[in-house]
Amino acid sequence: MKIHLDAGNGQRMVRGYEPGRLHIDNEVYEHSLILMPKRVIANWRPRHFGELDAPSLAELAEWRPEIIVLGTGSALRFPPAAWLAPFFSSQVGVECMDTGAACRTYNLLMSEGRSVVAGLLLADPPSV
Repeated sequence: MKIHLDAGNGQRMVRGYEPGRLHIDNEVYEHSLILMPKRVIANWRPRHFGELDAPSLAELAEWRPEIIVLGTGSALRFPPAAWLAPFFSSQVGVECMDTGAACRTYNLLMSEGRSVVAGLLLADPPSV
């Protein structure tokens, strides 16, 4: 999927996504990452939803965003409610969606000037 929103202004934007690969500006990433308007933190520890844990989610809040967008791979998945409770009590919104939708949502929120952090999982859990 190619994404063509072009708000720019020096902000980090998702230019394309396909399972296992993410294009941000002129760079290609093949590992999960944390994305913010001014920064990309490559190689976020969880590779797929099965490796996601509460400390990994807490990393997203360290940047003090207004909203966190969590891309969970090719399918929508939800972390346990107990992992999300600290965000709600500190009034940080958390939106969970498949990674393609998370990329589009991140671009939209970023272009609106919102304080957004995206945690994008690029792989799916292995089949059992």
